[in-house]
Amino acid sequence: MCVDDGWNYGEKCYKNVVDGCCFYGYIEDRDMEVLMKNIVIGSDHAGVELKAYFKDFLQSNGYTVVDVGTMDATSCDYPDIAGALARHIGANPNCTGILICGTGVGMSIAVNRYSHIRGALLYNAEVAKLAREHNDANVAIFGARMFGQAENLELLKEFLGTDFSNDERHVRRIAKINSVSLCK
Repeated sequence: MCVDDGWNYGEKCYKNVVDGCCFYGYIEDRDMEVLMKNIVIGSDHAGVELKAYFKDFLQSNGYTVVDVGTMDATSCDYPDIAGALARHIGANPNCTGILICGTGVGMSIAVNRYSHIRGALLYNAEVAKLAREHNDANVAIFGARMFGQAENLELLKEFLGTDFSNDERHVRRIAKINSVSLCK
């Protein structure tokens, strides 16, 4: 049986919610690449330019991208965008999320309030790799004002190009994280 966030890491099980109905299935290793190709992205006003840069890259490389906002540089509240992304992933657990704000800290705090989210603020290539490999992070978070677009893109490539290790110790630790009840 799958856990609440749709994944049972030891069994590579997934849950998909369609029209209020849940469907469970087994993920073959060859299917993981397809699952990582579904992206939901959001930013506040500080991250609009980086979001557009990421979207161009992702779409030109065969990713399906859903944009949950904001669409321009008008000041907005990052918790609203983080919530929209978290709800989208809750309904579509096969999506990988990307969030962007000025520092990445606000988005990190807001999105990690949701129990099915494991968001990681990326600031170097090793963190981007280990966030996926050890923590099975499903949301990459960026600070648009912290690094240039090209450097942030390299972190995104590392994140998307790394699979979860499925090592027993990491599976156990994620199960403990998932047992904590937060927002739904």
